[in-house]
Amino acid sequence: MTMWALALTTSYAQNENDKAKIEEAQETKIRVQQLEIAKQKVIDNEKYDLLQEVEAINKKLENNELTATDADDLKKEAAEKSARNIENQISIIDNQIEYVNRNGYLEKPEGGSRIVIGFGQEDIDNDRIFGVKYQKNGEKKIKQRIKDLRTTNEIVVAFGLNNAIIENQSLDDSPYKIGGSRFFELGFAWKTRVFENSNWLRFKYGFSLQFNGLKLENNQYLVDTGEQTEIQDFPTNIDKAKFRMDNLVIPIHFEFGPSNKRVAEDGSFRYDDYKKFKMGIGGYAGLNLSTRQKLKFSENGEDIKQKNKSSYNTNNFIYGLSAYVGFSNQAIYLKYDLNSIFKNNIAEQNNVSLGVRFDLD
Repeated sequence: MTMWALALTTSYAQNENDKAKIEEAQETKIRVQQLEIAKQKVIDNEKYDLLQEVEAINKKLENNELTATDADDLKKEAAEKSARNIENQISIIDNQIEYVNRNGYLEKPEGGSRIVIGFGQEDIDNDRIFGVKYQKNGEKKIKQRIKDLRTTNEIVVAFGLNNAIIENQSLDDSPYKIGGSRFFELGFAWKTRVFENSNWLRFKYGFSLQFNGLKLENNQYLVDTGEQTEIQDFPTNIDKAKFRMDNLVIPIHFEFGPSNKRVAEDGSFRYDDYKKFKMGIGGYAGLNLSTRQKLKFSENGEDIKQKNKSSYNTNNFIYGLSAYVGFSNQAIYLKYDLNSIFKNNIAEQNNVSLGVRFDLD
């Protein structure tokens, strides 16, 4: 009985050992395949960079910034540099392949178990539970990066000057102080490449909180009369009268402009508009969340501050046009509300904003 149990144990251990060797051989094969792909990507990247450099030289030649002889010399120098780059990088990868074939891994696994806590990260390995990832001693998994990430996201921050275009009245005659009326926008946007093999056109969408402020001049303030909102003279001297509308909107833009294509060693690639010109045209629609007026004045020698939160007969539905033009992640930003700020007023007032915008990856 003892001999039979020992035989079973030995057989089970041998099977487990064989299974581990097969898995290790498979992982080694995958690592070698990835390195072979990386070699080809090195060649592709260098060819692409060389092509870009040659095109830049040709452009300078067309603009008479270079002579034909100088252009040929620069092209020859660029080709030699590219060839050396390929040779050096291929040599490094070949050494890595030899190392992997001999040892079964590229980097020596670190001892000890570890716990990684993360939020909002991809769970490619299926070893993360409720945001907590556990990795066993010596375990090293091969992460599969998405080859083509067609949709990316970014945080939108914008701020600048705000005012209102009043019907039959020029902006110079506006009752709102140009320097003191400001806007601020904070949002989250997704950006999707429209075409499969080109990134010159992107579809951008998301949601934003817009805070539009109007500061009144000439000792005036806004008065809700029930059916209309009127600008009236304040009974005493007023230090500040500021009106603010808080909106939640869904902006949608078509973004145009060149971009860079970055190809990684594993074959994945990304587009980015770093140090590139861009232009966006679109609009937005949403809801007015709250409206308030802040007053600061003196009465009987006492400083008084009032915060009056009311509808002020403002339109609940917000919609408008917006556009931006800029470089890299910075842009000049313009937005205009097509809806009138106040309902039932004799003269329509449309909010308009001009400022700077930052799209942060």
